[in-house]
Amino acid sequence: MAFANLVIDSGKPLPLGASLVREGVNFAVFSRHATLVTLILFESPAPDSPRVEIPLNKRENRTGDIWHCRIRNLGAGACYLYRVDGPYIPEKGLLFNPKKTLIDPYAKALTDLSRWNFRKNTGFDSGQPRGIIIDDDDFDWQGDLPLNYPLRFSVLYETHVKGLTAHPNSGVEHPGTYRGVIEKIPFFRELGITSLEFLPIQEFNEREFPRINPRTGETLINYWGYSTTAFFAPKGSYASDRKPGAQVKEFKEMVRELHKGGIEVILDIVFNHTAEGSEQGPTFSFRGFDNPIYYILSENRRYYQNYSGCGNTVNCNNPVVRTFIMDCLHYWVNEMHVDGFRFDLGSVLGRDQNGRLMENPPMLERIAEDPILGATKIIAEAWDAGGAYQVGWFPGGRWAEWNDRYRDDIRKYWRGDPKETRHLATRLSGSSDLYLRDGRKPFHSINFVTSHDGFTMYDLVSYNGKHNEDNGEENRDGGNNNYSYNYGAEGPSADPVLQAIRNRQLKNFFTTLMVSLGTPMLLGGDELARTQKGNNNAYCQDNSISWYDWSLLEQNRDLFRFVKEMIAFRRRHPAFMRPEFYSGRDGNYNAIPDISWFTEKGLTPDWDKIGSCLALRIDGGKADILADKDDNDFFIMFNAGPDPVVFSVAEAPNKKTWFRAVDTSLNSPDDILLPGNEKSLSSQTRYTVKVRSMVILLSRETV
Repeated sequence: MAFANLVIDSGKPLPLGASLVREGVNFAVFSRHATLVTLILFESPAPDSPRVEIPLNKRENRTGDIWHCRIRNLGAGACYLYRVDGPYIPEKGLLFNPKKTLIDPYAKALTDLSRWNFRKNTGFDSGQPRGIIIDDDDFDWQGDLPLNYPLRFSVLYETHVKGLTAHPNSGVEHPGTYRGVIEKIPFFRELGITSLEFLPIQEFNEREFPRINPRTGETLINYWGYSTTAFFAPKGSYASDRKPGAQVKEFKEMVRELHKGGIEVILDIVFNHTAEGSEQGPTFSFRGFDNPIYYILSENRRYYQNYSGCGNTVNCNNPVVRTFIMDCLHYWVNEMHVDGFRFDLGSVLGRDQNGRLMENPPMLERIAEDPILGATKIIAEAWDAGGAYQVGWFPGGRWAEWNDRYRDDIRKYWRGDPKETRHLATRLSGSSDLYLRDGRKPFHSINFVTSHDGFTMYDLVSYNGKHNEDNGEENRDGGNNNYSYNYGAEGPSADPVLQAIRNRQLKNFFTTLMVSLGTPMLLGGDELARTQKGNNNAYCQDNSISWYDWSLLEQNRDLFRFVKEMIAFRRRHPAFMRPEFYSGRDGNYNAIPDISWFTEKGLTPDWDKIGSCLALRIDGGKADILADKDDNDFFIMFNAGPDPVVFSVAEAPNKKTWFRAVDTSLNSPDDILLPGNEKSLSSQTRYTVKVRSMVILLSRETV
């Protein structure tokens, strides 16, 4: 693309970013305090590409705080950066430096940044990535639209785009890429999940950690991706087609094909901080355009408030930044067709420009009430590194939340901790202690036992403590309160008795998750018994520690079968997807309450004295009141103790018969029976629940 024919005119201030328009490209970028903005155009992504620098005139190329121009005879594929001059007054937070070249905050794709040293940004001559002009209309969506399943019918699956298929035994043609994800669609469909929740896929700084694995000597990188460089740009290294800009098309292909397979796409998005880090970090984008607008600064404005724990905090409730965030969310929904977002350290979005938590944060309310995002899933990690903890209290109306109280209480109950049974009951019934009081519903609780941040489920039952030595921090990093238990040996064991206990506990976790009111989320690979060798903070392990070992699918085929059948069990039965909390009353439908609680002896529990056993009966009548749909009745028994217990079984309603559907103590295929093959109980009044196991009975009329 030759620059000889370029024609420059004033252009328009909106939309922000680089947008294809009639006869060329419109460029628009925000900077309130700049005195000069210069657009740098490159003919190609090549390091030695010819370039031209275009200073923007204040009179013709500035509207308010937006600098803009139109370049005629320029099209998709060209690359660009900016220089921004202005006052350098650190004590006022102003850090303009015209020697730095800057990435447009609205850039929709970047050239390769995997080899660029962010800490030595000396401009494009150092290999700095450049923005790529993208044609948003150059893709055939084939009629695709976001799926937007209601939360209560969803089963989420948290995974990593690269780690899913990077292992040599993944069996895909395009390992570690968006196309690799497409190749695993048959697996996801067999498993039965509805939604993939991806760890960050926006361009991020892989070379953030200057540390070495002390065991292998390899350089550690940012594998998880919680350090965003460009919020509109899908990560180029996750594309199998490495031509600059091809990552946008390939990401869209992945979304389209997942939607064809009935699977949603949810993005983990990191608006709480950026990869520019602290005052000692690099300047390559926001800091160079307008530092005090984009970041929350300390009283001494040379420094940053650090509510993210990552060096800086995005000034989310500044009106300019609110617009940036909304533009970003709209782009991913409108142009990329994603179905939802999980907001990392979401409490940061509720802090004002001085860092104080707000009662009614404009940013959170705007996201919740935005008409374009009306059907989009919005999920908060309802805490931050500055001490905010808002699980059950997250402001903004319709937000769902990662429920870490669920995670901890379920782990502690099945570990056998005393006085945890009452908490089990609360979590099973939708965490009404957290969500009922502000008018939200059970499905606003995202229930999970494990996530990327912590042990895998296999490691949860195989290690008493973390083993993070490979992270190069002398095992100081990662959480210490894991509520895990190894049952007699640290790590892998060939002892068949120990293996049986661990396998049973895995099934207990999955079963509990699937019968709890709320929206279940699985950590990807748990259905295969994936291990990270006791590492509970594998943020820097882009290797076999984090990658899915697909040989485990065959080794643990019985576990995989159990998990997929348990997911199917939940999705068949509206009783576990109720839109409202249990009332404990019969609702004038029959004489049986919608939920009843029992001790193992069939008595009403004394919640202050109850032991490690619990039973409950669920009335399936009008289980789905919105659809006026009935379900089976259920009797569920839990025994987290070290001894088998004979439970007294409540009478089945309406003279029906109890049938065994699930018993986690049994071997496959008897541990979960297919619909229509459930076993009638020989005794309708007694059932022995084995050590550390649970049982689900359902009622049915007998012929």
